[in-house]
Amino acid sequence: MASPAADDYLKTVYAHTEWQDAPITPSVLAAKLGIAPSSVTEMVKKLAAAGLVSHVPYGAVRLTDAGTQRALAMVRRHRLIETWLVQEFDYGWHEVHDEAEVLEHTISDRLLEGIDARLGRPRFDPHGDAIPDANGAVDREPFVLLADAPTGHTGRVLRVEDRDPELLRALEAAGVTVAATVTITASGIELGGAQTALPEGASEVVWLSA
Repeated sequence: MASPAADDYLKTVYAHTEWQDAPITPSVLAAKLGIAPSSVTEMVKKLAAAGLVSHVPYGAVRLTDAGTQRALAMVRRHRLIETWLVQEFDYGWHEVHDEAEVLEHTISDRLLEGIDARLGRPRFDPHGDAIPDANGAVDREPFVLLADAPTGHTGRVLRVEDRDPELLRALEAAGVTVAATVTITASGIELGGAQTALPEGASEVVWLSA
């Protein structure tokens, strides 16, 4: 079942549970993909028939081993391309997601390997998401969502969700970037020794080292 649409579904299912444990439902999958629920239902049936996901009516959608392998391959493509655009073409981290969505379906495996080698085999993309290696192995340390971190917790920014370009710009302006060290305070965060106000919605899209 080789198609860009199928790859997008598998990649989205994988990414949903990468930083939290709740499995994805068809309605959430439809919302993330911006597709009608009826269309998602039909595609999920096709993916299940192809042995790429497991699903029962009205239940969660989970990747099979084969689906996980294929999802990891697409995630690797997407994140390497994002890293390439930032490092080689001076894209901002808020600009690369949509570009990578297009390019990931078009470049050859040979070019992807060349990009990986040129970049020095990076382990993480510009947003802090782990880049699977060619064998699908992923390197990730223990984490906590900023919204769930207790007051007084100090951690490095491990990851910032890349879906909202405006929020990414606001976080960058506030100094909340990958690898920055922050401390949770009663009214926000402390960053670089100074109290910093977070943009609205930031606590739900930033993950810290646990």
